[in-house]
Amino acid sequence: MSVWFITGASRGFGLELARQALAAGHQVVATARDAASIKDQLPEGGDALLAVDLDVTDEAQAGQAVRAAVDAFGRIDVVVNNAGRGLLSAVEEASDKAARSVYDVNVFGTLNVQRAVLPVLRAQRSGHLINISSVGGLVGSPGWGLYNSTKFAVEGFTEALSKEVAPLGVHVTLVEPGYFRTDFLDGTSLHTEGSVIHDYDTTSGAMRRTATQRNHEQPGDPVKAVAAILRIAEEERPPLRLLLGSDAVTNVEAKVDQLRGDIDTWRELSLSTDHDDVRAG
Repeated sequence: MSVWFITGASRGFGLELARQALAAGHQVVATARDAASIKDQLPEGGDALLAVDLDVTDEAQAGQAVRAAVDAFGRIDVVVNNAGRGLLSAVEEASDKAARSVYDVNVFGTLNVQRAVLPVLRAQRSGHLINISSVGGLVGSPGWGLYNSTKFAVEGFTEALSKEVAPLGVHVTLVEPGYFRTDFLDGTSLHTEGSVIHDYDTTSGAMRRTATQRNHEQPGDPVKAVAAILRIAEEERPPLRLLLGSDAVTNVEAKVDQLRGDIDTWRELSLSTDHDDVRAG
């Protein structure tokens, strides 16, 4: 039995994670900005479920939530940074306010929770930190540029963190879902900008229309995705990255091929920029 600490647990992946973790016999600290509804949605949780208010943009509240978890269950074994915010617009269309809002949740919110929980995991010399990224953290797409950039940031600091905490017995995994049938494309989770630039109609504009049409018809099954996350949490050597969904695998494989192509095509130019004494050696 493990103790799970899950952010953004009132709906979507977070709620399903809490449900399946409880069903597997784990204890769960389920957090959300308004956690009151979590107990109602998970009546089977009983004493194994602790619902805690947590706005991840509030660093002090993150610390309070972690202390409540340790006070209740004595330890934390698996941390899932799931709370997130979407932004659909061309890069140029996104206002400063919209950009900062998505960064506050996706980047600085994740960092707040990490800073609060890592002292616990380090002291235990054990634990598994799972940061929910996105296929958009590896592949940039029209209309998702600012959202992509937040997930690219999560990818960067999480990869570095994995190397920093590995000697301390702490595992780290990035989960990169494609499109799943959650409420991510609903207005409650996804922000769209009112300013629309016609020049981007065939790129980000087309994505905006496609996202509306695709809502609740996405290929991914969130129940299966959560089962996959629970599985890697049981692994002795979990992966650094876990792609979820056939669309994620297809898009990332294409990105790897493109990257390899650029490296091979421009290899000589890339190597030519070393100092002469390096090249001679």
